[in-house]
Amino acid sequence: MGAEVVFLPTAEDSEQAKDSSRVLAQALSNYSDDDRVRMTIQGSSGSSNELVLPGDIMNLMLNVLTQVSQGNAISLVPIHQEVSTQQAAELLSISRPHLVKLLEQGAIPFRKVGSHRRVKLTDVMDYRKQVDEARGKALDELAELSQELGPYF
Repeated sequence: MGAEVVFLPTAEDSEQAKDSSRVLAQALSNYSDDDRVRMTIQGSSGSSNELVLPGDIMNLMLNVLTQVSQGNAISLVPIHQEVSTQQAAELLSISRPHLVKLLEQGAIPFRKVGSHRRVKLTDVMDYRKQVDEARGKALDELAELSQELGPYF
């Protein structure tokens, strides 16, 4: 996938990530997502550098550390990246044939490269967001209906 970066953590990496995620989560509890976070990084030689990062980046770092602490491999992919139908299906937790059906129905834009379909990662993520929002709305409506009808409907 081009500029994809994959990290496969060792057991030691997972333990360090667990400790670091706790520290980072505690530090982030004092900030909102809109805040800029000032952070000092100290190297093994004792030299240190200061970073200022957006809160969203810090939350992304926390998510990465959480996944690594659980022993999960991490893959970083630029959002403009195109993915294969198999990769898109995996991101949506659906089968590849079902994804192809969605593509052919126009639910998700794609382009063909020879006989292969390519999907922009942004389009896959937009579709997932739409499905999640529709699911949440349906659950809210179901909860409302359940309350209206009472426990013995």
